[in-house]
Amino acid sequence: MLELITRCYERFRLITYRGLFSLLRERDSSLSAAEAFAVDVIYLLKEPTIKEFADCLGISQPNATYRVNHLIQKGYVQKTPSQEDRREAHLHVTDKYMRYWNEGHDAIHRSLQVLQDRFSPEEVATFTRMLQVLADTLPEQRQEGDL
Repeated sequence: MLELITRCYERFRLITYRGLFSLLRERDSSLSAAEAFAVDVIYLLKEPTIKEFADCLGISQPNATYRVNHLIQKGYVQKTPSQEDRREAHLHVTDKYMRYWNEGHDAIHRSLQVLQDRFSPEEVATFTRMLQVLADTLPEQRQEGDL
């Protein structure tokens, strides 16, 4: 089972990297590879604060702020003031980034359709529950040292 999970994970990573690098090939993109990965981390953290972003990558807050400001200037990230603490802002990716993310994940959607075509609704429901347990037991890795 571990081998199959690893194979799926590696293919998911390749799909993601392909999408990121297609983003870099765009004529209007001025993103470096490091910036593309930073945008992806912001997306994966689901609207982190700059501190959460910095902690996840193990970089200083000033370094994270510098990176985020460049991504904002390039139109890939936006800041939204926190409702709880106006001194903080949450980061989120823009539609400019999501366009590439969605394109890269078409293959995953096609694979899911194959599952639904080949297996009964009960089998798909069982598989979905199993994936939910797997997802729930994996750490979110939001804090420094979790990586």
